[in-house]
Amino acid sequence: MLRGMATVSFYADDLEAAKTWYTEVLGVEPYYAVPGAYYEFRIGDYQHELGIINRKFAPAGAQNHPGGAILHWHVDNLEASFDHLLALGAKEYTPITPHGTGDFITASVTDPFGNILGIMQNPHYLDILTKTHSA
Repeated sequence: MLRGMATVSFYADDLEAAKTWYTEVLGVEPYYAVPGAYYEFRIGDYQHELGIINRKFAPAGAQNHPGGAILHWHVDNLEASFDHLLALGAKEYTPITPHGTGDFITASVTDPFGNILGIMQNPHYLDILTKTHSA
């Protein structure tokens, strides 16, 4: 049923500031834009979509504070990525946390716009990447 993450959507009261912040974090400009409403980035090995949406278009009942599910993006160096996000103004949401044997490590931040951004070192991700890119 679920085939893969297609788009994750974040909301921001200040859309232009969010576009600027995520451009700095990701090192790429949005590939699609509806100024005043929506910016979309393609990122990572599979060019997944990260959409930044003007909060005025959020669904009825959407909360303006962090909560709910956390989507973790694979990173090669969790500590450096975490420090980079904090240096750019994000706030720690969950600390750097090893899981199981320590091969899986997660952390998350709240971006300056109230969204939770999870990061993870995940050997399973790297295994799948190797298999799919060598096929």
